[in-house]
Amino acid sequence: MHVRLVDKPPQEVRTFDEEDIAGKLTPEDVETIREIFHTPLTGSFNWDYDSANAKIRRLYELGKVHNWNSTLDVDWDAPCDMNDFPMIETIGALNGYPEYEALSHEEKVRFAWKGHAQTMSQFLHGEQGAMLVASQLVSCAPTADAKLYAASQTFDEARHVEVFNTYLRRRCGMMYPINSNLKALIDKVLADERWDLKFIGMQLIIEGLALAAFGTQVRTTKDPLLKQIVELVMRDEGRHVAFGVNYLEDWIKALPEQEREDRAEFAYQACTVMRDRLFGMDVMREYGFDVEAARKYILDSQVIAMFRELLFERIVPNLKRVGLLTDRVRPKYDALGALRYEDAAGDTLIDWGMLERPLPTKENLAAARVAAE
Repeated sequence: MHVRLVDKPPQEVRTFDEEDIAGKLTPEDVETIREIFHTPLTGSFNWDYDSANAKIRRLYELGKVHNWNSTLDVDWDAPCDMNDFPMIETIGALNGYPEYEALSHEEKVRFAWKGHAQTMSQFLHGEQGAMLVASQLVSCAPTADAKLYAASQTFDEARHVEVFNTYLRRRCGMMYPINSNLKALIDKVLADERWDLKFIGMQLIIEGLALAAFGTQVRTTKDPLLKQIVELVMRDEGRHVAFGVNYLEDWIKALPEQEREDRAEFAYQACTVMRDRLFGMDVMREYGFDVEAARKYILDSQVIAMFRELLFERIVPNLKRVGLLTDRVRPKYDALGALRYEDAAGDTLIDWGMLERPLPTKENLAAARVAAE
C-alpha cells in the first residue's frame, strides 16, 4: 500500500470499472490519500456512568435495534435503466437552459448521470465528515448519555460512508471531488475547540442539510436502489438531529448573550453556504458551460426550490427551539425567506412512532413503505 499525503482534497474525477479490475489488484496497487487536520479538542471522562436523560438513552436504544447492514439489507441487484435519466427529467435543474437544451437526448442522459454522480459524491464526502465529527463528540460530549449516543452515531456514519461509496462504484462508475464550501464547513466544525459548536454544526446544520438533500432525492429519483439507500440513511439521520436538538436546548439558552450570538451567527452563515453554494459545477465546466450563468439558473430551478423548502422547514424550527434564532439574526433569515418555517414541526418533538417503524430492508421494503405512509 502506498500512502500519499496531500494538503487539500484531490481535484480529479475518479472512474471505476470493477469488472475489469476485480481480482487483479494487489496491496501494492492500492494508494491511500491522507489529508491531515489538527484540532485543539478537549476531552473528558465520565466516572458516574449514569443515565440522566431518558430521551437521549431511548434514541441510543433505538439505534441498537434499528441497525442495518448495507451488504445484506440493501437490494444491490435492483434494476435501473442506465440509458434513462436518474431522476424525474421534467424537474431537471437545467431544463430550458440554452447550452443544455443544445445537447442530444443521449448526451443529456450522460450529463444527468454525471451530475448525479457529483451529487452522490457530496453525500459520500459529507458522511465522512460526519463520521469524523461524531467520533470527536465521543471524547468531548460532557455526559455519559451523550458519549454513548455519539459512539453509536459514529458507527451509523461509517455505514453511510460504506453504502454511498459502494453505490458510486457500482451504479455511477465515477466519483467527484468534495465541494470546496462543504469542505470548509466540515473543517470549521472539526477544528473548533467548543464541543457545543460541534453539536450545532453537525447535529443541526450538516445533518439538517443531509435530510433536506435526501428528502429531495426520495421525491425525485428513478433509481429504486438509491431510493432504498436514502430511506435507510434518513432513518439514522432523523435520530441524529433529534439527539442534537434535545441535547442542546438547555445548554444554549443558558450561555451568556455574546456566546449565544456567536453561535447563532455561525449557524446563519452555515445556512447561507448550504442554500446557495453547495452545488458543484464540475460537470458544467466539463461541458464548457458558462459556470456562473448556469449556477444562477440552477438556483432558480424547481428542484432547488424543493431542496430549500425541505432545508429551512427542518433547520429553522430546530434553531428556534435551541435558542439560536435570536433577535440579531432573525432579519437575516427573513431576507432568505426562511422565517415562515420557524413554527413548523422540525425536530422539536421526537416522532417516536416514525423512528420505531420497520426498516426498509430488501426483505421488508413494501411493508416498511406502507407503514411509513
